[in-house]
Order: sequence, then structure tokens, then C-alpha cells
Amino acid sequence: MMKKLIFTLVVILCCVFAAQSQSSDYKTAVGLRFGYPTSASLKHFFNEKNAVEVFAGYRWYTRYASDFRVGGLYLIHTPITDVEGLKWYFGAGATAIFNLYDDVFYASNNYASVNLGIMGALGLDYKFADYPVNLSVDWIPTLVIGESAYNGFRFGYGALSARYTLK
Repeated sequence: MMKKLIFTLVVILCCVFAAQSQSSDYKTAVGLRFGYPTSASLKHFFNEKNAVEVFAGYRWYTRYASDFRVGGLYLIHTPITDVEGLKWYFGAGATAIFNLYDDVFYASNNYASVNLGIMGALGLDYKFADYPVNLSVDWIPTLVIGESAYNGFRFGYGALSARYTLK
């Protein structure tokens, strides 16, 4: 009788540990956002639903012009129950965009500006069960406010992100 009880407990414990190792949840992830611009990204969950993502990226788009962006998003995740590890999310945040135009031939054309952006977010987040990898794809409509020609509402922002997950 005692051997059966010990065997049953060992089987239950093995199942619990196996289920935990297959978990699709993660606490923190670090990686890249392949979007506009390509950026370093850090995503951290406070609990099952609420997370913050911060990012920084540099974009060189002509011989003379470039920008550097930093920003953050507060995101709320909801599981998609039909697919293990898949969540959809929405949220909002802000960004600062530092523009630089440096024309080596016409110094009078040089300028620098700082713009602020208010961002919305809508996306999908997937964590592989067997690998410490997270993928997400999102759409980030942004209202840009400041001194540059890029002011106004921008519909085309978003990214495909690949991150290494930490428990």
C-alpha cells in the first residue's frame, strides 16, 4: 500500500514539474523590434495581464538625416484560449524622437528637432513552450507633435519583435 502511495505521489510531482517546464508564461524578455526604426526592446510583466515595454532605436534614412527614438508602452494582455502561449494585447504609451539633419554641403540646411509622440498599441504575443523565445507583432498608430515635417497622425508604425525570455 505504501509503495503505491509513494509511486502515485512521484507520478503527480513529475506531471506538475513537466507542466511547469512547458509553461508559455514569461516575466521579462529582451530582444529586438524590427520596425520603424529597428529598436532594442525590453518587455516586463507585472502580473499575468499587465506589462510594460520600453524601447530605443536609431534610424538613418538619407545621407544627411537620422533620428533616435526612445519610448514606452503600457500593455494589457488577454490569452487566446485556443492556442497555448498566444495572447492579444492593447495599450498606450509615449515616445520621444530626436531628429538630426546634417548637410555637409549646405550648412544653412542643418537642423535638429525633438518631437513627442502619443502611441496606441494593438498586437499579438506568442511564447514558445519549449524554447525561451517570444515573438510579437503589433500596430502602433502614433500622433507626432513637434517641430519636424513628420508631425501629425502616423498610421504605419508597428513591428515584428523577437525576444529572449527570462522567467
